[in-house]
Amino acid sequence: MRASLLYRVASVLLVLFGVAHQLGFRSVDPHWGVDSVIGALKTTQFQVQGMTRTYWDFFSGFGFFITVLLFFTAILAFQLARLSKDTLRSLGLVTWAFALAFVAIALITWRYIFPAPLAFASVVALCLLLAAWSAARA
Repeated sequence: MRASLLYRVASVLLVLFGVAHQLGFRSVDPHWGVDSVIGALKTTQFQVQGMTRTYWDFFSGFGFFITVLLFFTAILAFQLARLSKDTLRSLGLVTWAFALAFVAIALITWRYIFPAPLAFASVVALCLLLAAWSAARA
């Protein structure tokens, strides 16, 4: 399979991953029974470097941070899809680092998160690994 197609597939998946993450990362199902914990995260304030924050602020901030990075990686994958074979081959460090980063993300997701983001991360990692391998062979 051509690297350009694999990068395009990864780009689409990353956009979907980013949208799903943004829509869901602060959702709390009442069946989880964590209302009091979430309430405490939202209401317990403390000072950090002169700013008043809560753990919910940190959680939200890092969630938005991840969404931005997912959209950035979608753009990166889309741009890599547009490059010539020679240019892609010359960017071997970038293509392999991108792929291995998503392998690490898939492993972290497997260990700490749940199946839906694991599926996205794993398929993206597979696409990026195959694309890097394809680009190196071209």
